[in-house]
Amino acid sequence: QVQLVESGGGLVQAGGSLRLSCAASGSILRFDYMGWYRQAPGKQRELVARIFSGGILDYADSAKGRFTISRDNAKNTVNLQMNNLKPEDTAVYYCHIWMVTSGYWGQGTQVTVSS
Repeated sequence: QVQLVESGGGLVQAGGSLRLSCAASGSILRFDYMGWYRQAPGKQRELVARIFSGGILDYADSAKGRFTISRDNAKNTVNLQMNNLKPEDTAVYYCHIWMVTSGYWGQGTQVTVSS
């Protein structure tokens, strides 16, 4: 079993920054990728950014140039630095890990960007 705990969400004005962190614990022997997804009210959950075990990064077009994903292997954490936030970034952000044949989700953290 794997547990994911997110932190770092909050309320910020447009143009501001937030840093999300996700701490993974449990039986993590090998994973394919860790990343962040988000879900805005009335919309489907969508990929924001993910980092593969080999270090390859994958960003949604909306995140490119503004968000940076990073990983601390020693601490089993994945971080998302979000700069130049826009009101359309408002959503619940979820940490996700995919391990070979199964995936796990965190409980989510709210990010609200005011105009």
